[in-house]
Amino acid sequence: MDRRKFVKTVGAASLALPAPFRTGKAANLKGRPNIVLIMADDMGFADIGCYGSEIDTPNLNRLAGDGVRFSQFYNCARCCPTRASILTGLYPHQTGIGDMVNPGFDFGKPGYRGRLNRQCVTIAEALRPAGYHTFMTGKWHLSQDPDCLPRDRGFEEYYGLMVGAGNYFRPANLMRNEQLIAPEDLPADYYTTDAFTDTALEFIKNHQADGKPFFLYLAFNAPHWPLHAKPDDIAKYQGKYLKGWDAFRQERYERQKALGIINPVWPLSDRDPKVPAWDEIGDELKTKTALKMAVYAAMIDCVDQNIGKLVRSLESLGIADNTLILFLSDNGACWETGPFGFDSNIKYSLRKYKELGEIGTGKSFVSYGRCWSNVGNTPFRLHKHWVHEGGISTPMIAHWPAKISDRGKITGELGHIIDLLPTCLDAAGAGYPKEFKDNEIWPAAGVSLLPVLQGREGKGHEFLAWEHEGNRAVHQGNWKLVSAYPDRWELYDLEADRSEMNDLAKKHPLKKRELEKLYRDWAGSHWVEPWNPLNSYWPWIKGTLKPE
Repeated sequence: MDRRKFVKTVGAASLALPAPFRTGKAANLKGRPNIVLIMADDMGFADIGCYGSEIDTPNLNRLAGDGVRFSQFYNCARCCPTRASILTGLYPHQTGIGDMVNPGFDFGKPGYRGRLNRQCVTIAEALRPAGYHTFMTGKWHLSQDPDCLPRDRGFEEYYGLMVGAGNYFRPANLMRNEQLIAPEDLPADYYTTDAFTDTALEFIKNHQADGKPFFLYLAFNAPHWPLHAKPDDIAKYQGKYLKGWDAFRQERYERQKALGIINPVWPLSDRDPKVPAWDEIGDELKTKTALKMAVYAAMIDCVDQNIGKLVRSLESLGIADNTLILFLSDNGACWETGPFGFDSNIKYSLRKYKELGEIGTGKSFVSYGRCWSNVGNTPFRLHKHWVHEGGISTPMIAHWPAKISDRGKITGELGHIIDLLPTCLDAAGAGYPKEFKDNEIWPAAGVSLLPVLQGREGKGHEFLAWEHEGNRAVHQGNWKLVSAYPDRWELYDLEADRSEMNDLAKKHPLKKRELEKLYRDWAGSHWVEPWNPLNSYWPWIKGTLKPE
C-alpha cells in the first residue's frame, strides 16, 4: 500500500506524535533504564490498598508511595484488546484484535483477525534493536499461530500461558519459548503467579553480565477466574467478607475519598441492578460467596507478594533505582457469569471441571460474579467488557526512583494504555519505526507520559475512543459519550460525575451530536466495524468449538 494512502486512513489525531517517535532510530544514551511492565488480569480499579481496597498490598502501596499514581487511567475493557494495545501503542482494531483471540475468532475483517497483524510493532520489537534484552512471562493471549508467538514478536525469552484462563496449579498450554510443558511435569508446589515471577527473575539474572538494559513484560493471569489460591493466602481472608458486598463498597468508597483517588463530589454508583442486597440472601449463599471473595483477595495478595520479591531482587542486583516499573490491570473487575458467578464450567469445552472440589483448590472451577466485581469497580458502573468507567478504569502506578522526584503524587492527568509504548520508548531513548520487516507501521496512537512522571505537563489527548462488541465511547475534555450495546448514547460530564449517574444527553443535544460524529470518524479510520452479536457465536456456527 502507498504510505500516503495508509497514513490517510489513520486519522489526524493519531499523527500528533512527540518528536522522539518520528525518527525510527534509537538514541545512544548512557544509563538507559530497565523497564518492567506488570499487568494484573481482571482486577478492578478499587482492588489494591492504595486505591481504596482492604486487601493487603503493602508492596504495591510502597511503589505508589515512592512513585506516581494515576487517578484516571484507561484500558480497553477486555483482555485480548488490551494486551494488543498495551504492547503496540495502538487502538486494538488497528492491530487486528478488535475482539477476542480464540480458535475460529477470525471474522475476515482487518480489525478482527484474532491475531496481531504486521502493521504494528510491539514494545519488545522496538526496544530490542535499541540494545535491550526483552523478556516476557505470563499470559500472552494474542494468538497461538506458530508465527505469532512472543518470540516472533520481539521477545528473547518467554515463559507462560498462551490462552486466556486455566488451572493455576496444573496449567495446560504452558510454554517456555516454543517448548510445551506438560502439567504432570510441574513440581508439587507449582503456582502460576510464583512461577511467572521466579522465571522473570531468572531471565534477568541470566542476562546481567553484558550490562545491557532489559524490558520485562510480566503479565500475571491473576486474579482471573478460576479462583485458585494457595491455602495460607486464603486463610488470611477466611470469613473476612461475611459483612457482604454492600458494606465493602461503601468502605472502599470512603477510603478512596480520603486517599484523594476520587473526587468527593462523585457519588457512589448504585448497586448493580442484577445484584441483590446482601441482607436479602440466605446464610448458605453468604458463606459461599464470601469464600469466593476471600480466594480472589488471596490471589491479589499473592501478586503483591511477588511484586515485593521482584523489587527486592532488583535492589539486590543494584539496579532498582534506574528501573521504571509500571503496574496496571487489563480491564475492570469481571462479572462473568451472573450475580454470583459460575460454579462449574461455562460455555467453553471444560468438561474436566464438572466435578468440583473445594472452592479455591485446583479441583474447583468458579468465578465470583457481579456481586463482588461491583465492589472491585467502586465507585463506578458496570464491569469488564463494557466501556462505562467500571469496565475501562484501571489503577496505574509508575515507580522510577532515578527520575520521579514528586514521590507519592496522585496525578489526574488523563492516560491510556496506548501511551505505554511511547512512554517506554521515550524513557529508553528509542525510536518508533515507520516500517518494520518490510511492513508499513501505523503511526503510534498514544503519547509519552514521561513528562508527567518527571513533574512536567503532559502532551495530553485530543480525545480517546473505545469499541468492544458494540459497546462504544468517546471521551473529549470533560465530556464522555458512551453506549452499552444495544442501548442509546448517554452523555456525562466526568469532571462533575465520573460515576456516570446523571445522563445529560437530552440536556445537551448539540454536544451529543458533536461527540457522536467524532466517534464515527474515529471508528471509520480505525477499522472498527458495526457490531453483529452473531460474531460471539461464530466459532460454534462454523463448528470450530462445540458448546456444552
